[in-house]
Amino acid sequence: MPVDPWIVLAALGLEALIGYPARLHRLWPHPVVWLGGLISGLELRWNRAETPERRRRLLGVATLAMTAGTAIVAGLVLEVLPLPEIASVAAIVLFGTLGLAQRSLYDHVRAVAGPLEAGDLLAARTAVSMIVGRDVEALDEAGVAAAALESLAESFCDGVVAPVFWFLIGGLPGLFAYKAVNTADSLIGHREDRWRAFGWAAARTDDVMNFIPARIAGALVALAGRGGWTVMLRDAAKHASPNAGWPEAAMAGALKVRLGGPTAYDELVHDRPTFGDGPAPTTDDLRRGLKVYVLACGLLWLAFLIGGLAWPR
Repeated sequence: MPVDPWIVLAALGLEALIGYPARLHRLWPHPVVWLGGLISGLELRWNRAETPERRRRLLGVATLAMTAGTAIVAGLVLEVLPLPEIASVAAIVLFGTLGLAQRSLYDHVRAVAGPLEAGDLLAARTAVSMIVGRDVEALDEAGVAAAALESLAESFCDGVVAPVFWFLIGGLPGLFAYKAVNTADSLIGHREDRWRAFGWAAARTDDVMNFIPARIAGALVALAGRGGWTVMLRDAAKHASPNAGWPEAAMAGALKVRLGGPTAYDELVHDRPTFGDGPAPTTDDLRRGLKVYVLACGLLWLAFLIGGLAWPR
């Protein structure tokens, strides 16, 4: 059921403040790690090359159903814990932070910008390899900056806007279900032969769940960057994903740079479309992108503040 916007806003604020501390992660791995382990284990067991494609697709549906179902049940259990009202609200806020990634996304991209500014391209490549799947060994400064900006824009949807959208609509069950689907998509929702049939359900469900949030994310980036609307509306549909192009094109337009273009994955060059009309991004553009991201998060907070004030009591 829908959650009070004040609860979502509190979760956003708490997650931005503390994230998921590294010390805690070492002692108690983030729940997404558990979801990833479940998905990977089922994929290794069920996604065999000798299995007929139709059966692999059905097993992929079962994998998604088991993963999302587990997440939904966990959310339901946490929401109905027999606690006093104040403690119950505090628990929902705390558990809600587990589905958000404002702080970690900012920290990971800032970790790329720092070495780039210091002229340490090797360290910058290592840092960007933590957040992108492309080959990074041959990336120059512009390539590293572009990879980080593209990840920042796309993950603003996947890690911030979409989670709070489903948190608002469906409470902890909705939030956890989204994280399960998104994690499954990132692990098995690929177009390569190995995953095409098995990951079909994960990819299609992720497309549906991100459809509205992606367009909200693009609009927030364009608002925060005071521009980018034209590029977003013109270039978003170029992306192979029906959703990822919206925040990426908005970021390219807001910064007046060019994102996308040919990129190597597993030593194979993929001829991706480009977004924007400007030059390749620089380290300064990456820093500007981080500022746009922070402002976009602030606009999202403002929307929930307004929503909280208008929420019926």
